Amino acid sequence: MFVITADQVGSRRGRDQASELIGRLEAAAGDRLLLPPDQTAGDEIQAITDSADSALALTLEATRDGHWSVGLGIGDVRMPLPDAVRKASGPAFIAARDAVDAAKRAEGRIALRSGHAATAARAEHVEALLRLLVLLRHRRTQPGWEVVDLARAGRPQKEIATLLDITPAAVSARLKAALWRAEDAAVPAIAALLADLDAASVETSEDASST
Repeated sequence: MFVITADQVGSRRGRDQASELIGRLEAAAGDRLLLPPDQTAGDEIQAITDSADSALALTLEATRDGHWSVGLGIGDVRMPLPDAVRKASGPAFIAARDAVDAAKRAEGRIALRSGHAATAARAEHVEALLRLLVLLRHRRTQPGWEVVDLARAGRPQKEIATLLDITPAAVSARLKAALWRAEDAAVPAIAALLADLDAASVETSEDASST
């Protein structure tokens, strides 16, 4: 299981962005969320999914604007699930708590933790790659995001040029500078590593319960 915990940066000095992030997370993961994202304590948001692809999508969405410290926890969750994510518990939630605390001091404000000691070292390796992807996205300019978002929505480059009132060559240049193809290549690779880490956590739990 994957638990995402996000804590708003500088919430005492700015407006509460919790409801806005919840909406974005719902759009990013859709029906792969096991429970609706929830505001748990103050300005903190939690979400849970059993999909590595969705966990990565949630993490990237929450880290996109740099306004949130984001922790991704991987591990077991106590079943059956309650009716709200704030009532759920288990090693994945503890791992996400440790991760968000670490994220507050980390580059990119992102951290990953495993709920099992046996997979902690592997989690550090995946975290390093995940942080690189987040930092790549943080270097993207607003004009870069404009063309990337439109391209991901399926708009042809000529149409993007018309919508933004720029030349097709400018669209191509912005996409290249945004490194969007590098991101698209990295996303499935990192999602696969997250899935492997989750599977290893399940195996660790099963081995522990059988002894």
